[in-house]
Amino acid sequence: MAEKKETQTKVTIDNIEYNISDLSDNAKSQMQGMQVAINEIKRLDIQKALVETARNAYGQALSADLPEPAAEK
Repeated sequence: MAEKKETQTKVTIDNIEYNISDLSDNAKSQMQGMQVAINEIKRLDIQKALVETARNAYGQALSADLPEPAAEK
């Protein structure tokens, strides 16, 4: 038997609860835009973490490949 996905019927904005069905089409569209932006921020946060990990690995590899400093006289 297929599971039913529960649909959100209410949303809280600025500590006020609204029925989604009472919102205008424009308000629903703005909410959708916000969700897209939130998802993109999450995706970029993951990508940033990956790039920072790569940067750290390159830094370690560079440090390991540098010649020993010359002894001072």
